[in-house]
Amino acid sequence: MASQAPARLVLAHRFVVAILGAYIFSWGFITLGMAGLFALGMSFHDAEHLSSMLVFLVYLGAFLWAFIAKSMLRLWLLLGGGGALMAVCASALQHTLV
Repeated sequence: MASQAPARLVLAHRFVVAILGAYIFSWGFITLGMAGLFALGMSFHDAEHLSSMLVFLVYLGAFLWAFIAKSMLRLWLLLGGGGALMAVCASALQHTLV
């Protein structure tokens, strides 16, 4: 029984990373995609819709990657940190546009 507890904990941690980390990364992707496409001349609503459609593939890829990644630290850094970095870049880009 004692040997199953750590394995269950690792699996639960992977589920948390898969759901929350992929969500943070997807949110950053949408914000950066919308800001970038709008900066390139696409209308706001078209940029919003295109980013929202593409994010389904991004979320699926990030979610599945969470279960095959070897390093949990790298996973958190890339999903959580990457999503936060994309959101910060999108905010900076939006401030230059307005």
